[in-house]
Amino acid sequence: MTLAAEELHVTHGAVSRHIKTLESHLGVALFQRLTRRIVLTEAGAEFLLAVTRVLGELTKESERLRAREPVARLKINASVSFANKWLAPRLHRLKALHPELDVHLDVTDTYVDLNDGEVDVAIRYGSGRYPRVLAERILEETVTPVCSPGYRAKMGGLSSVVSLAGCTLLHEDRMLANWEQWVALAGVHGIRSARGPTYSHGSMAIEAAIRGEGVALGRSVIVADDIAAGRLVAPFPQFRLKAERGHDLVYRIGSRNDPKVCALREWLTEEIRLFLAQTS
Repeated sequence: MTLAAEELHVTHGAVSRHIKTLESHLGVALFQRLTRRIVLTEAGAEFLLAVTRVLGELTKESERLRAREPVARLKINASVSFANKWLAPRLHRLKALHPELDVHLDVTDTYVDLNDGEVDVAIRYGSGRYPRVLAERILEETVTPVCSPGYRAKMGGLSSVVSLAGCTLLHEDRMLANWEQWVALAGVHGIRSARGPTYSHGSMAIEAAIRGEGVALGRSVIVADDIAAGRLVAPFPQFRLKAERGHDLVYRIGSRNDPKVCALREWLTEEIRLFLAQTS
């Protein structure tokens, strides 16, 4: 009791009164008071173990929080094509705007489980409906043929849609807004739309088109920067087929107002506004 009083900077009597109050609250005796000393009862010994464990965990958690860096990690999951062709080249502006965020970009076409806590937010190319999460549509897409300026010149300028019959058509695997659908939209015949190399990712088909290997059916968001830079041209911009999917911002239920999610949403809103103004 004397040592406790010294450590807490209170009187010996104050410690004794607190012990009696605690025993009264618990309904058990914590100490056995002998003639010249006191010892823990069995209940007191059990309570000591529990209190020691809880205080140890509290101390450890307090130290962890005190040592934590003032930088919040923001882990974004995005598809391969969208990350390579649109998101990654712009992320430096998000980092400059929010230096308090440590941005991690996780690139995969496999859907990740946002509820396991590893990823904060995902940008998915899909239907807009995903189980056990919330989603906001941020970008729609259209598709139209694209090729390199050199390939267009090689194929005689591609002045009409019919001239595609002599071209190598490049395909993105599992793309529903495909060459068959686009040819039907353009209303032409005689084009063997199923022929040509197929790539698992749209960005790979676009890179093949940039190299001059043929004409790809380019998704508007994915090819915009390459068209602006002159690496690609769109010979038939009047025929744009609406894509069956779009880009969605996806996050956990309950995290809509998370400061990290809000920061990303606000930045994306402004980036997309500028993007659409430049490409419309």
